[in-house]
Amino acid sequence: TSDPSGFLQEIIGAPITVKLNSGVEYRGELSSVDGYMNIALEKTVEYVNGEVRNKYGDVFIRGNNVLYISQDAV
Repeated sequence: TSDPSGFLQEIIGAPITVKLNSGVEYRGELSSVDGYMNIALEKTVEYVNGEVRNKYGDVFIRGNNVLYISQDAV
C-alpha cells in the first residue's frame, strides 16, 4: 500500500525506529498508530546522537514531531 498509515497498520508488533525532528530516535515495537500518525511504542529505547539515553516501557509520540519511521530488520 502507498498510504503510510496503512503500511504502519500492517507492521503493528514489529520493531521500528522513529526519528523526531529534534534528532532523537526511539526504537521499539509498534503498538498502535492513528490517522494523525501519532505512534505508541512498547519496549522502547531512546537514542541521542546514536547513544542509548533512556529505556522506557511504553512511549507515545505525537505525529507532528516525527521526521521519519522505518521498519527495523528482524
